[in-house]
Amino acid sequence: MAMNVGSATGEDEVMVEMNTTPLIDVMLVLLVMLIITLPIQTHAVKLDMPPPNPKPPLIQPTVDDILVDFDGQIYWNKQAVNWKTLDAYFYQQGQKPVEEQDEIHITANRLAKYDWVAKVMANAQRRGAVKIGIVNTNTYI
Repeated sequence: MAMNVGSATGEDEVMVEMNTTPLIDVMLVLLVMLIITLPIQTHAVKLDMPPPNPKPPLIQPTVDDILVDFDGQIYWNKQAVNWKTLDAYFYQQGQKPVEEQDEIHITANRLAKYDWVAKVMANAQRRGAVKIGIVNTNTYI
């Protein structure tokens, strides 16, 4: 854009400035195009899932129910147990071959701390129990 600017000395000079508005518009369009064309980052967790079982087993497995209560009390088949007894039960399960182990269904009260449930699962795994599953977090005794 050209502009005639007068000065106090009376000299008439033409002042030339570059109009940067179109350059900014082009840069913004290129930035939007770059953002749109970038691939979306997907965060995936790789899990080793068991193969599908097309038919139910002929003999239903024995199920041991564990409840983790809101105050940290643990129940094994509706009987209150301490950590030492729970470890003994897990050790007995871990000594059996995998095919003969009972299924362990863990139910946690929805107010129970995650730490208690994680400790129960870690103890079961440490003692060799393999068939562990979380059943439901809303049920209560």
